[in-house]
Amino acid sequence: MRDLIWLIIVILLIGWAVGYFAFSAAVGSLIHILLVLAIIGILYRLATGRRP
Repeated sequence: MRDLIWLIIVILLIGWAVGYFAFSAAVGSLIHILLVLAIIGILYRLATGRRP
């Protein structure tokens, strides 16, 4: 479960980067939603203090 959260965070960040640089005009705010979800995941991971 711990690694799954990091996997989701990485996928969201990669999706944000690809979408931002490749489809910035077409996708619009979806890119920023992915970034916000990734940041929330990182903050959750830091707040719970779980270590791999």
